[in-house]
Amino acid sequence: MTAGQAAAGAKSAAEPVLLQERRDGVCTLTLNRPAQYNALCEALLDELHAALDVLARDPTVRVVVLAGRGKAFCAGHDLKEMRARPDQAYYTALFEKCSRVMLGLLQLPQPVIARVQGMATAAGCQLVATCDLAVASAEARFGTSGINVGLFCMTPGVALARNLRRKDAFEMLCTGETVDAARACELGLINSVVPPEALDETVAALAGRILDKSGPAIAAGKRVFYQQLELGIAEAYALAGREMACNMMLDDAAEGIDAFIAKRPPRWRHS
Repeated sequence: MTAGQAAAGAKSAAEPVLLQERRDGVCTLTLNRPAQYNALCEALLDELHAALDVLARDPTVRVVVLAGRGKAFCAGHDLKEMRARPDQAYYTALFEKCSRVMLGLLQLPQPVIARVQGMATAAGCQLVATCDLAVASAEARFGTSGINVGLFCMTPGVALARNLRRKDAFEMLCTGETVDAARACELGLINSVVPPEALDETVAALAGRILDKSGPAIAAGKRVFYQQLELGIAEAYALAGREMACNMMLDDAAEGIDAFIAKRPPRWRHS
């Protein structure tokens, strides 16, 4: 190895596995392992968990965008890292760590938009399904490909089964076949498909539409949206009714209704 190659390797090793950028109320988290197709190694899962923990307590951030650097959005778990430790206890802890990240995305008070520029497979597809919203480039591909290596994508299946029709989700899980962005949109995995050059503009526009609304109302609504999905219909209505009554007591609700009556734009408190 030459001195230049060694220096390049050291530089690569020193790069953070997760990049963060904050601008105008939007925090973009970018998976930064492009040479590994942004595979979810332990370090990246740890960084994601820590970042979500901080964002959950930051009222200045109103929208979170999850992106991937390079050709792929995320190729799932780092299989090389996993095979290096063939121990069931280790695997159990690893999948628990991944599940904490997925739950962290759901429990985050801010809406999370997946910006999918390329391949999203296995746990990468799970990330997309777990995000509240998803915009994809027409070049993106999606799949739960674990079965192709003898590993059924059971944890990704939790997210898929809550986004897709049951038979469509199971077909993806048991065949391991990828679908293009247009088909993923038909299935309900993503919200929209755009040309690659329009991806950033479309994500920014979607974030902007959310930023125009009341932050406290969005946060309360996201929490109740996911809670009621796990309840029976009567319990869901009871929860939603109680929470809407609480929402009515927020300053933003009073301001929004007064603005509507006065036919003027609302002035949100945004905190």
